[in-house]
Amino acid sequence: MSTPVLDRIAGKKIFFVQPNSVIQKEMVTELIRLEYEVYLITDAADAMDVFYEHPDCLAFLNIDDGLSEQGWLNFVQDVQRDPELQGVKLGILTYNPDPELASKYLFIHTVPCGFVRLSLRLAESTNIITKVLEANEAKGRRKFLRVACEEHARLNFKTHADFIEGRVVDLSSVGLSCTLDPDKVWPQHSVFKSMQLKLKGSLCLVDGVVMGSRRLEGGMGTLYIILFDAKIANHHREKIRTYMQWVLQSSVEKFLRSRPRKPAPPKG
Repeated sequence: MSTPVLDRIAGKKIFFVQPNSVIQKEMVTELIRLEYEVYLITDAADAMDVFYEHPDCLAFLNIDDGLSEQGWLNFVQDVQRDPELQGVKLGILTYNPDPELASKYLFIHTVPCGFVRLSLRLAESTNIITKVLEANEAKGRRKFLRVACEEHARLNFKTHADFIEGRVVDLSSVGLSCTLDPDKVWPQHSVFKSMQLKLKGSLCLVDGVVMGSRRLEGGMGTLYIILFDAKIANHHREKIRTYMQWVLQSSVEKFLRSRPRKPAPPKG
């Protein structure tokens, strides 16, 4: 479990539970572009397990799908009554304008991330969600979202004398950390021209400059911190963000696949 100090620095994980198609296809992409750490839980039945794994998250529940009206109210009540989930902050998403429904969540259950009436205009809905995230300091102190790249992320570039290949360790929209082979012990401010990033089959071309480095333990080489040139083409930056979104979503799906399965209830 992360500590409050680390949370203020790193920010919060944001989950959309039972998201509709607009959220899945468009809003999440826009929130990633705004540097928020966003995940989808497509089945409400999986949400509690994710909350136990990340008990300091923000979670927005799409109550228009998945469960009945009473089912969602029970779900919120179950989260709020669980002492292990006191750090989970819930919000409600719906196209339903019923003020009585809003009253149940706001004044009876007092969900801390509010009752958000979605608009048919994506920009308007995203703006509402963004204000909620800002109020809850979802970014922490960081300016840019960064993801750990376990696989499917490589780079290469040419110098006047060598062809350099590398493994991307961490990636953001403004830079990355990596190991390089062969390792020429590149000094700070070294400039790498036309680096080709291979991100799960997608190719990006970027220039970068070494901002720092450190030796890895156990003779595993050098970790380099590289900042992208600010003039990187927009379509290349969007490819990077698309890959980052895939990494985030893959991590929660991997967790759901690997968790211990609860035994099915006896029949009859």
